[in-house]
Parts: sequence; structure tokens; C-alpha cells
Amino acid sequence: MYSTPRFLQGVFAFEGKGLDEPAPLGASLSYTVPAGATGQAVYFRGGNASDELICVVLVRDGAPMRYFPVGAKGDVHVPLRVLEDLAGGTTVELWLAAPAGLNGTVIVDLGLVEI
Repeated sequence: MYSTPRFLQGVFAFEGKGLDEPAPLGASLSYTVPAGATGQAVYFRGGNASDELICVVLVRDGAPMRYFPVGAKGDVHVPLRVLEDLAGGTTVELWLAAPAGLNGTVIVDLGLVEI
């Protein structure tokens, strides 16, 4: 059985809509597990260049799956200990929740494995 690493990563400018109003960060932060394969998210790394707490949200088929708070001018590395299989056809995305009107830059790196 072979596994293939997949990554959702990059540097993104954002304007917050509210900590309770997550929104997509960008079209490049979306991944759909191919039919006949299984995926797993294995880690998240993030950096926040703004002056306030933000939250990166891993969304599965439109519903929040995991929340990754990232402190002001801080970073986080989260090795995911509870792995869930993502069936073929499942789409995962990274969204961002930030205080309304906050402008900033976030660096994200989500590691996935496709089996």
C-alpha cells in the first residue's frame, strides 16, 4: 500500500469577519480525496502576523472539523493524534476566523496523507 503526501499551504492576507464567522482563505486551500482513495490530515502548522488571536478552521464538506487558534504574532504546530479517515470524494478546506475588521497575514501548512 502506497501513501502520497498532500499539502495545503501558503501565505495569505486576510480581513477578519468575526471570530464566529469563518470564511475561506483561498481556492488553493482545498483538497478533494480522489475516488477509491482514503485521506487523513496528519498535522497543522500556522503563523499569525497580526496583533490579535485568529483561528484557522479545517472544514470537511462545509462543516468545521478542527479549530487551530493561533495567538497574536505567534505560531503553532499541531500533530494530530486523532486521525479520521476521509473517504473518497470528501473535500477539506482551510478557513479563517478573525476579529471583524482585523487585517493581517497568516501562514498555513496542513499535511495530509492520501492512501
